[in-house]
Amino acid sequence: MKQTTTNQTIVIAGITAVLLAIFCNIDKTKSETPKIDVVGECLTSVPKDKTAITLRVVAMDKNPAKSMQIATSKMNAITEYLKEQDVQMQTANFNSYEKTKWDSEKQESIVLGTETSISVEISSDKTETIENLLNKFAGEENVYTENLRLFTSKEKIKPVLEKCLSVAVENARERANALVSSDKKRAGKLLSVSYNNVSYGERDYTNFRLMSAKAVAGTSFDTSGSIVSKDTEITVSVSATFEIK
Repeated sequence: MKQTTTNQTIVIAGITAVLLAIFCNIDKTKSETPKIDVVGECLTSVPKDKTAITLRVVAMDKNPAKSMQIATSKMNAITEYLKEQDVQMQTANFNSYEKTKWDSEKQESIVLGTETSISVEISSDKTETIENLLNKFAGEENVYTENLRLFTSKEKIKPVLEKCLSVAVENARERANALVSSDKKRAGKLLSVSYNNVSYGERDYTNFRLMSAKAVAGTSFDTSGSIVSKDTEITVSVSATFEIK
């Protein structure tokens, strides 16, 4: 009985030793697989396809309710007009607060009234549409145009960005080939890849000073040809690991 147990122990130990030898050999083979880590990059650009501006209505009154009524009434009229234009819009801000000023003689704050401010973001595929809006509202009382800007829409950026990612991986392969070429080697199978950085400057801002009827009194305000911007630059960086052949 003892002899049988001893023989079983010897057999199990032998099998274990063989398995360990196999596994160790596999690990050793993996560790000896030549590979190279490189960084690939892509730099491209895409034209800006959207022009945008912010329209802001401001109303001031001693009566808070009247201040809000004046501002909302004015903005509603503007919104109705914009619905007939080739634009996209969304409310950007609604704010109503008590406005004060400091009286240095009395050493106290004096309440001027309640100021209500409502702003709407307007964008269009056509630059001339926004330029026309600038001209239209430049002379409106209590209406201000600001933050004129051009940008690239996400719909336009997406396919360019995806293509740039594949270009970055190919750039990594080219760099790997260049690094191992002196040993007459080349980059083989792509073992792994990951993002390092993806960035793009979505907007270029051309900020205009607030304009009202008093500011432009009787002056012709023409923005024709003044809205220009460079293309949106897209930069992609990846880390890639290749097998060396």
